[in-house]
Amino acid sequence: MLDTFRAYLSHTAGTREKYLPYYIRWVSEGYAFLKAELDNPLTDQDRERYLSHLSKNHEDWQVNQADDALRLYGFFLTRKTEKAAVPAVNKDAGGQWQGKEASMINALRLRHRSLRTEKTYLIWLRQFKRFTGEKPPLQLDEQDFRNFLTHLAVEKKVSAATQNQAFNALLFFYRHVLEKDVEVLRSVRAKEKRRLPVVLTVREVEQVFDRMTGIHRLMAMLIYGCGLRLQECLGLRIKDLDLEQNMVIVRGGKGDEDRRTVLPERLKEELVRHMAAVRQLYEADRKEDRNGVELPHALGRKYPNAGKEWGWFWLFPSASLSIDPQSQIVRRHHLHPATLQRVFRAAVGKAGIVKNATVHTLRHSFATHLLEKGYDIRTIQELLGHKFLQTTMIYTHVASRNILGVRSPLDS
Repeated sequence: MLDTFRAYLSHTAGTREKYLPYYIRWVSEGYAFLKAELDNPLTDQDRERYLSHLSKNHEDWQVNQADDALRLYGFFLTRKTEKAAVPAVNKDAGGQWQGKEASMINALRLRHRSLRTEKTYLIWLRQFKRFTGEKPPLQLDEQDFRNFLTHLAVEKKVSAATQNQAFNALLFFYRHVLEKDVEVLRSVRAKEKRRLPVVLTVREVEQVFDRMTGIHRLMAMLIYGCGLRLQECLGLRIKDLDLEQNMVIVRGGKGDEDRRTVLPERLKEELVRHMAAVRQLYEADRKEDRNGVELPHALGRKYPNAGKEWGWFWLFPSASLSIDPQSQIVRRHHLHPATLQRVFRAAVGKAGIVKNATVHTLRHSFATHLLEKGYDIRTIQELLGHKFLQTTMIYTHVASRNILGVRSPLDS
C-alpha cells in the first residue's frame, strides 16, 4: 500500500523526490503508533492524538509535515475507494441539485452578493457536484468538502487564492443552502507563493496612454490617476465625482466598502466634456421614458424613481440597452469590462512594452509611484482601500527607490 502511495505522491501530487521518504515515514510511524490498519483512513481524533505525541520531541515544521502526509494518505485512500466503487444511479439527484442551485442563487441575492460573486460561486458548486459524482446534496458531509479542497490543491495544483475562493463558495453552500454548520475545515492546503505585481514606469504609462483614444483613454487615465479597480471605474456614477474638492467616492468597492480617493486635476476638463456628452444620452433615455439604471441593493424598491435621476446615471454608460441578468429588466448598463481590456492590451503591444501588463497594472503603478514620491504607506493603503496594511506593503518590493537606501556594491 505504501509503495502505491509513494507513486501517487511522486506522479499525481507532485511531491519532490527528496521529501518522499519522510512522507512515507510519517504515515508508517503514525499507523504503527495508533495500531491502525493501513487500508483504513484515520479519524481526525486519531490523527490529532499522533500529532500531539509527535510534538513532544519534534520541531513544529516536522509536525506540520506529518500532518500533511497523513491527510494526503487519507485522501489517497478515499480516492482509491471511490474509483473502485460503482456509483449508484440516482434519478432524483439531478433534480435535487437543480433545486439547490436555485436556492444558492436566492441565498446570494438575499445577502446582496454581487453578480460576479454569484457567477463564481455557481461555477465552484457545479465543479463540486461533478467531483462528488452528483451525489444527492442531502447526503453530502464534511469529508466531501475536505476531499474537494484537497483535490484542488493536490491534483489540480491550484493556487492558494483559488483554493480559498472555492472554500468560501462551498462554505456558503453548506451553511446557507444545506443548513449544515460545518467547522473551519483543515485540508491539504495549496502552497502560498509571493508574486510581485507587474508595474509600469511613469514613462511607460504615458506611452500606453498616447496609443489610446476617446473614452477608453479617459477610463485608463482615471484608473491610474485614482488607483481604481476596473470594476470600480465602470461602476462610477455621476454623483461620485466631486470636481470642486478633487475627490472620487468609490461606493461598494471590494468587500462592499466605500472609500475616497484623489481626482487628478489633469482630467477635470476632459471629465466635464465627457459628462456633457453623457448628459445627452441620459436626456434621450428620459425622453423615451426608459427604465432607470440599476441601483444598489434595495434602494430601487425604497426610491422607485431614483434610477432615473441624473446623479445616479453611469459615468461610463453603454451605448445600447441590455437585459439585467438578475431582475430581467431592460435598461442601460455601464460599459463591459472586456472593451477596455482589449483596447489596453493592444496599446501595450503598440508601445513595445514586453511586460505582462493588464488594466489592473495601472492600479499597481499608481501605488508604486506614490510610494516612490515619498507618500506614507498608510495614506496609500487608504487610497487603495486595502483592509490590511500587509497587502499594501507588497509595493515596497517593486518601488524603484528602495526605502532603505541600499546601493549595490557593483555601483561603488
